[in-house]
Amino acid sequence: MARVYIGLGSNLHQPCWQVGQALSELGALPQTRQVARSKLYRSAPMGPPDQPDYINAVAALDTELNPYDLLTNLQRVEQYHHRIRNRRWGERTLDLDLLLYDDLELSTEELIIPHPGAHERAFVLYPLAEITPSMIIPGRGRVTDLILCLPYSSIQPLKDDDIYYKC
Repeated sequence: MARVYIGLGSNLHQPCWQVGQALSELGALPQTRQVARSKLYRSAPMGPPDQPDYINAVAALDTELNPYDLLTNLQRVEQYHHRIRNRRWGERTLDLDLLLYDDLELSTEELIIPHPGAHERAFVLYPLAEITPSMIIPGRGRVTDLILCLPYSSIQPLKDDDIYYKC
């Protein structure tokens, strides 16, 4: 059984619903169970500025799937949400990133673990620190140390009432 962390993001077609639905779907993946999830966060787009803000979260899963089978299942969930890749870092209905797979370090054409940008993104690190403050990103350091370089003001945690009225 491996502990994995998945980053979720959406900025199209009811993004709070998209992320919330995906969180439920992750727990239903074969040979997988969800063990923790962060609250939802709003963040400005990392890519082109002519797109809506994102809703982000991080989920912790225990899985018996190998990294490639897990990636295939994540891509199926994205496709179910009508994910279209029009431009790099562009708008999307759902983006699922395999951030960490235990302490595995892997670099192939198909998959890089840990996710290469995870240590530089507030919308990944703050939710990750929320659910696993002692987390160490292999080759990068402790999450609680890495977030010191990223302003909390760059993301906005959503309250339950925000989820229904501001998404």
